[in-house]
Amino acid sequence: MGGERIETEVVVVGAGLAGLSAARELTRLGIDCQVVEARDRVGGRLLNEPIGDGEIVELGGQWVGPTQDRVLDLISDLGLETFPTWCQGSNLFERAGKARRYDGTIPKLNPISLAEVGMALKRLEKMAARVDVEQPWKQLELADWDAETFATWMKRNSKTPAARDLLRLAIQAVWAAEPEDVSLLHALFYVKSGGGSLELMLDAADGAQDSRVVGGTQLIAERMAAELGDRVHLGFPVRRIRWRQMPGDVEEQPMEVGPHPVSVESDELTVSARAAVVALPPAVAGRLEYDPILPAVRDGLTQRMVQGTVVKCHAIYSEPFWRAEGLSGQATSADGPVSVTFDNSPPSGSPGVLLAFLEGNAARRATDLPPDERRHIVLDCLVRLFGPKAGKPEHFVDKAWAADEFARGCYGGYLPPGAWMTYGEALRRPVGPLHWAGAETATVWAGYMDGAISSGTRAASEIAAGT
Repeated sequence: MGGERIETEVVVVGAGLAGLSAARELTRLGIDCQVVEARDRVGGRLLNEPIGDGEIVELGGQWVGPTQDRVLDLISDLGLETFPTWCQGSNLFERAGKARRYDGTIPKLNPISLAEVGMALKRLEKMAARVDVEQPWKQLELADWDAETFATWMKRNSKTPAARDLLRLAIQAVWAAEPEDVSLLHALFYVKSGGGSLELMLDAADGAQDSRVVGGTQLIAERMAAELGDRVHLGFPVRRIRWRQMPGDVEEQPMEVGPHPVSVESDELTVSARAAVVALPPAVAGRLEYDPILPAVRDGLTQRMVQGTVVKCHAIYSEPFWRAEGLSGQATSADGPVSVTFDNSPPSGSPGVLLAFLEGNAARRATDLPPDERRHIVLDCLVRLFGPKAGKPEHFVDKAWAADEFARGCYGGYLPPGAWMTYGEALRRPVGPLHWAGAETATVWAGYMDGAISSGTRAASEIAAGT
């Protein structure tokens, strides 16, 4: 392909947290690198949206919480600050046309359903403790868990409709998918990587949704990119990666890629290097052209790791009116289409912002709707939950991530039944000089910002070690 040509030691594809973390670590180690990003911005699945008066909402990833040490340390290193998610007041749970107030993580159900949910969560924790997050595909004794969906397990372990509704909402909230989509083993892997408790992953205060970044999480990526300076190249969608085995490898390929084993090509920029970090979601990485083609096991993985489907919506009001009514702004709805809401107001409390998620099937139905129609169905749900004031926002903004060309979904990728045992080994394993990063490849807080950061530093360390 034409355009500018650059030579470097390592080329990083993608300027999200994973790619920027890889480049930051490579630079720290004294290894020259260049970052190639398709978008005209950095951040990947992090995206700030200005809403006036210097305030923003986040259309992408936004929360950090306890034990997410890598992202918390990075935030501090970059001179950024966090503030707590608004949790004061009662939460709401809507089911069968009725919205009820409750406090805590689990809505107040009838005693039988509540007991079923509690027992199911305890069983999940116990099962998750058995998963080796480094290489679950080697645990052949867990193959039966990979052979079934979470929905199958859920039906065996919860009999009441209310308990099943709660567990379904939990799966939607974490994976932006349905219980029928996700391998049970994948759910357990995720729980283990995220601290061992699904409840922790769902919690606001002291959980995965504990805090936000003042000024928005995209600032993390922007400050990392500023450190890297002109090493970051924006607006160059990579089309093809040519590669050959490193000298001395068993299956060396005599590819014509110049003096370097890797050539990353966009329409107007080509970067050649001795190694590459591909810091893209597996489903997106699989859409690039590779010459020679990748091993079948790696290609099989990228075909099977599905991106979640979410539409993240913000309704913006002059003030957070729900606070005066004793509500936290946090709600879950089994009736839908909105599954979860939060008070997403800035630290000052003005303007008031209700964040509403369409997830899984609801998001699949809504993604391609006209924006006005999508706005209408979201506001209808907010009115049911918070009253008529919720139907009259001053501003409404949303982001359908499945329609984003360079993401094709959020929050992250998940594996369906059978994929971990057959293709899991290819998730992180390098292919010649190609190394893989991204939140999906992490073993601690997989799928989260914390996992994205550790994946980038891990890929950089592999290259530095010559593995």
